[in-house]
Amino acid sequence: MRFDTRLVHAGQPPTPGSADLVPPIHVATVYDRFGQPDRRYFYGRGENPTREALEECLAALEEVPYATTFASGQAAAAAVLSLLTPGQTLVCSDDVYGGTHALFDAAARSGVRVTPWDLSLPDAGERLGDAAMVWVESPTNPLLKVTDLAAAARAAHDRGALLVVDNTLAGPALQQPATLGADIVLHSTSKSLAGHLDVIGGALAYHDPDLHARLRDYRTTFGNVPSPFDCHQIHRGLKTLALRVARQCDSARLLAEALQDEPSVSALRYPGLASHPQHRVAERQMRRPGSLLSFVYAGDPEALMRRVRLFAPAVSLGGVRSLIECPALMTHRPVPRPTRLRLGIDDHLIRVSAGIEDPDDLVGDLLAAVRAGGSAAR
Repeated sequence: MRFDTRLVHAGQPPTPGSADLVPPIHVATVYDRFGQPDRRYFYGRGENPTREALEECLAALEEVPYATTFASGQAAAAAVLSLLTPGQTLVCSDDVYGGTHALFDAAARSGVRVTPWDLSLPDAGERLGDAAMVWVESPTNPLLKVTDLAAAARAAHDRGALLVVDNTLAGPALQQPATLGADIVLHSTSKSLAGHLDVIGGALAYHDPDLHARLRDYRTTFGNVPSPFDCHQIHRGLKTLALRVARQCDSARLLAEALQDEPSVSALRYPGLASHPQHRVAERQMRRPGSLLSFVYAGDPEALMRRVRLFAPAVSLGGVRSLIECPALMTHRPVPRPTRLRLGIDDHLIRVSAGIEDPDDLVGDLLAAVRAGGSAAR
C-alpha cells in the first residue's frame, strides 16, 4: 500500500464478528488468561489492543517492523536516553526542542557526556568522536536547520553509534529517517500526527528486534504508557495527516514568501526558500519543506502576538489551528539566555506553525500584524 492508503488502513482491520470499520477502544486493564487463544495479553501496562493498532500504523508509516508508543514525546525521548550508561558520549544537535534540552541536562547529571554540535554543517560527521549515540533533530526547533540524515547515519555507524532522529517537525508524510539509515525514529505524536491539539503522546520506530524488546521492557517497567483513548485519538488523527500537511506546507511557503521583503523581518528561516543554508539537503530528503517557519522581528514580540487574530499565541506545532510563539519567552524560556543567544535563538525570534485555515487569510493576518508594529528599533 502507498503512504496515504496506509494512513487509513494500517492497524484498522474490521473487528472479528462485527465487521466494524472503526475498531473499538479497548479499556480493559486485565485479561482472562484462559479466555484468549494465544494468552498474549496479561496486563494493560504491558499490552493493549488499541495501543498495538496505533503502533502497527506508525511502523507502517516509517517503513519499519516495530513501533512503541509512550505517554508523551518526553517519555519516548527519556526511553531512548535510558539506552546510555554513565561515561558514554551523546553527540546531539545544538538546536533542539526546549524539553529535549532538559532531558539532556538530566542525562549529563547522571554521568552521560553530552556534546552539542551543529549537525547541519557539512563536516559534522568528523566531529562525532567516541559517540555511543548521535541525536539529530531535523528540521530543528526553532531554527529549522536541516541535517543530511544519510550522511549522519554513515558517520554514526562508522563509529558503532546509534543514530536517533527526532522526526517530530517533519513527520513521516515529509520524511522517513529509517529509510535513510536512522536506527531510532522519535515522534511527539501530540503534534502533526494527532494533528488537532487535543492529545499528548510519543512514539519510537525502528528495525531492530532487540531494541524493540529493550524499549518495550523499559516502558512496562516505568509505566509511561499512553491510554487507550489517547491512542484512539492519535490513530484517528493520522487518517487525515497527508491532507493536513499538504495544506500546511502550502500556507507556510506563502507566509515565508510574503515575509521576505518586510523591513521589520530578518533572519527568515524556511527550508523551502533558496536562501535557506540547507535548502538543497531539504529538497533531497524531504517531500515538502514543512509547515513551520521562523524569523527575527524588529518590533516587540509580545505586541506582535497580541495583534494577530488567526494565530494562537501558544506552544506546540503541526495542528489544524495556526500557532505563533516567541521561543525565548515560551518553549525555550528555561534554557539560559547566554545559551540561547549562542545557539542563535534571538530574544526577538518568532516561530510560526501554519494550520489548515485559508492561506490568504493567514498571510493577510500575519502581514497586518507585522506591519502594524512598524520597524521600531530593537
